Amino acid sequence: MAHVIAVAGKGGVGKTTLTGLFIQRLCKSGKGPLLVVDADANANLNEVLGVEMPVTLGEIREEIERAGSDPKVKIPVSMTKQQYLEYRMEDALVEEADYDLMVMGRSQGAGCYCFVNGLVQSRIQALQDHYPYIVVDNEAGMEHISRGILPKIDTMFLVSDCSRRGIQAAGRIAALVREQKINPSFMGLIVNRAPGGRLNEGTEEEIKKQGLKLLGVIPQDEEVYRYDCDGRPTVELSSDSPVRQALDRIISQLEL
Repeated sequence: MAHVIAVAGKGGVGKTTLTGLFIQRLCKSGKGPLLVVDADANANLNEVLGVEMPVTLGEIREEIERAGSDPKVKIPVSMTKQQYLEYRMEDALVEEADYDLMVMGRSQGAGCYCFVNGLVQSRIQALQDHYPYIVVDNEAGMEHISRGILPKIDTMFLVSDCSRRGIQAAGRIAALVREQKINPSFMGLIVNRAPGGRLNEGTEEEIKKQGLKLLGVIPQDEEVYRYDCDGRPTVELSSDSPVRQALDRIISQLEL
């Protein structure tokens, strides 16, 4: 069974950017093939990786919902809706050289994401034996943890900016992981976008208060901001990028 690595944190802290660089680092280290899952309804991991997605699981769900009312959507008469769903889900898995990417995407209609969450869960369960590692970029929040979307978590990365609210959000996710008895073999905190790559006393105090294991600090870097503004994949950052180097130092200390 695959080693499942989950990345979680408050929205806007840069977890997807770090997840993309982390995936690239694993691939370069020969850990592939990876199954990469963007489990955030507001999906953009594919943009960080520079991958075009033909369809997301959310879009497939909407397509099947429109069957019968939209003449553009035609399910073959020889297939049930479930069979057609399974057939279309193969199109939602994009194969790259060292990893395969699946994106949850959002539902266009009203209501919750229960059905799409179920698709994510079923696809991971169906594919988990075919990869040594699964990397999941979770939504901003705790839903995938509380609903047990992932079959298990072996390694948990909590990502925060250097604000107290970000650290507190990471602390709440860590507490939920313990309450759900998920029992990852390893769980630690990465603090992102720290000015000068250093934490102030208030942030350090909050980390200790939340009982979090600090893995390392990623500095604020204008190059990442420029890449985002220009629509360039973050994985194209230069080898001497302070963000890339800091993340490499963190990962090199881990047994993955």
